[in-house]
Amino acid sequence: MGKITASKKQLKGDPRYGNLIASKFINYLMLDGKKTAAEKIFYDALDILKEKIADVEPLEAFLQALDNVKPQVEVRSKRVGGASYQVPMPVKANRAQALCIRWILAAVRDKKGQPTAQKLAAELFDAYNKQGTAFTKRENVHKMAEANKAFAHFAN
Repeated sequence: MGKITASKKQLKGDPRYGNLIASKFINYLMLDGKKTAAEKIFYDALDILKEKIADVEPLEAFLQALDNVKPQVEVRSKRVGGASYQVPMPVKANRAQALCIRWILAAVRDKKGQPTAQKLAAELFDAYNKQGTAFTKRENVHKMAEANKAFAHFAN
């Protein structure tokens, strides 16, 4: 018999760095299918970030900012008997990545009065330094999980 080869979808990163996470971030940032506009905003933000943090590569700073915002645990509602409990559960890697990207972009979109690239650079800089709106969101999620640790035995 002949050799059967399955065609796999090629995974490729963003145009400048070839990084898959940066590519995913650009896709989350994109509105109305305008990918080139999203790429321009992202790369402009990284250029601004490079000026703010001179000793670290901008992509490394971006990845560190994402890692600082990624949640480790979250609370999920679990119905037991007639009551609903907020049960702390560990967050899977894919969900943690999606949440941190969503939180950063929500923080950027809530700010007003500046170009998006500047707002994104400021939020990434804050996240890199473990502060800012997105990092505060992560801390609140962790505090909620800590407060509901008594219900951890309901986790499956």
